[in-house]
Amino acid sequence: MDMLEVRGSRLVVHLPEELDHHYTEEIREEIDEAVKNYPVDEVEFDFSKTAFMDSAGIGMLLGRHKIMKALNGQITVSHMNGQIRRILSMSGIRSVINF
Repeated sequence: MDMLEVRGSRLVVHLPEELDHHYTEEIREEIDEAVKNYPVDEVEFDFSKTAFMDSAGIGMLLGRHKIMKALNGQITVSHMNGQIRRILSMSGIRSVINF
């Protein structure tokens, strides 16, 4: 759980340098387990170390959004560089996730 940090009712996910299909399954599992075990109402994805993200990363974000919406919670993203911001904006994810 090195990448996860619980701050009150917020779960902060410190994402790796590359967010692609090699890492998303492990990240999904850890987040889903933490959401089950801790009373969180927000999951924040911290992109401060992330330089690359592909469609698997977008899918992971959307899947966690769906889970948190069912729990009356929310997803937020933070500390994005310009490239990550463009990828997320082009994907249309801004309409469901707070930047």
